[in-house]
Amino acid sequence: MSKKYPLKSALACASVMATMLSGGSVNAASTVDPLVAAVGPVSDVPVAVQNTRWAMLQPYFNTLTFRSMDSLFTTRKVPHSGTPSPLARTDRSLNFSYQFDGQRYTPEQFLDRTYTNALLIMKDGNIVYENYRNNSDAKTRFMGWSMTKSLTSILIGCALEEGRIKSLDDDITTYLPELKEGAYKGVTIRQVLGMRSGVDYEERYDFENPGLAARNHILALVKNVARFVEPAKTIKRAHKPGEVFAYKTIDTAVLGLLIERISDGGNIASYMTKHLWEPMGAESDGFFIMDGQPGVGREFSGAGYNATMRDYARIGKMMLQEGRINGKQIVSPEWVKLSTKSVGPEDRDGGPGGYGYQWWTVADSDAYSAIGLQGQFIFVDPASNTVIVKLSYFPPGDDTQLTNETFSFFAAAAAWKAE
Repeated sequence: MSKKYPLKSALACASVMATMLSGGSVNAASTVDPLVAAVGPVSDVPVAVQNTRWAMLQPYFNTLTFRSMDSLFTTRKVPHSGTPSPLARTDRSLNFSYQFDGQRYTPEQFLDRTYTNALLIMKDGNIVYENYRNNSDAKTRFMGWSMTKSLTSILIGCALEEGRIKSLDDDITTYLPELKEGAYKGVTIRQVLGMRSGVDYEERYDFENPGLAARNHILALVKNVARFVEPAKTIKRAHKPGEVFAYKTIDTAVLGLLIERISDGGNIASYMTKHLWEPMGAESDGFFIMDGQPGVGREFSGAGYNATMRDYARIGKMMLQEGRINGKQIVSPEWVKLSTKSVGPEDRDGGPGGYGYQWWTVADSDAYSAIGLQGQFIFVDPASNTVIVKLSYFPPGDDTQLTNETFSFFAAAAAWKAE
């Protein structure tokens, strides 16, 4: 029954491999991890910061790093403005259970079993449960990891409606001519959205023999000596565009560059502020981690957004309400439907089964989810009018079982009547 989700990223493998291959011991005060030092030029980032970034996914350490990214990285703010959109609440006890692997568990057991930092359940637009753990609270801004991809998708939908993107079937290099020398030439925006670009970027992180993805992780995110999107300019082709689904963060980095390019001299953060964060009525500033210093770095559009749990819940509520929240239509109902429908066949063996336009889908249902590394979720189930946000600190490695158990809980919570 177990399957390895493509979302199981390099970053997790990177952290595990780093510890194994370096013997798990680095003098953070004076020496950069040898695997980091061996790739690319010397970095101006302080040695201790490089080593902490390198280890930020490690078990239990990650319960803190996942909500402290503004201490580890240069960031770019996405400010909120005005009165937050209301989130009504009718608190309820979680008087249901869920079944997983032949055993039945309570919600309280779920929190510990699946390394939960925070959990929010919304029914019919009302918060019915909200719990912060491990010294976090309502003001804590949590790293979304690849949930960021789903936010990037919303911004693409906004740009399409504005006419800044003429058609999803346009060659993406029409907008980004600097990519014409590589394999993105001839790839449509639609194919990039569905992770079917065909470019040769396997998210494999063997640091003894680092490939493109491993080098990119070290150069852009640990050392900040290159931009994460740079390999897209010269990348090779592995498959014919549109034919093969292969989850790769470089595709979303290219979508981020597209948003930057059509933003009239702005950047991803400014476009997001204007078209999503302010009109949605966020209650707190969000922020992106950057792959370099101000004036050089870009927002990590594939996995770098940070926000409070309630603001992630507002994203889910907006999607559930067909793109509308706070009295404003943020993105069209057509985009919500299109982006959350699987492009290809869906697996039916538990957990997320398919992939739309940067959203994961659930087989045999209209439910879908933003999913981030090591247990970050915004789950939306239109049939039961349910939104669930879960922010976690899964150990690095294959988290198939933890993800499957989480979706078993989501299904039970969606079916629960909250009475």
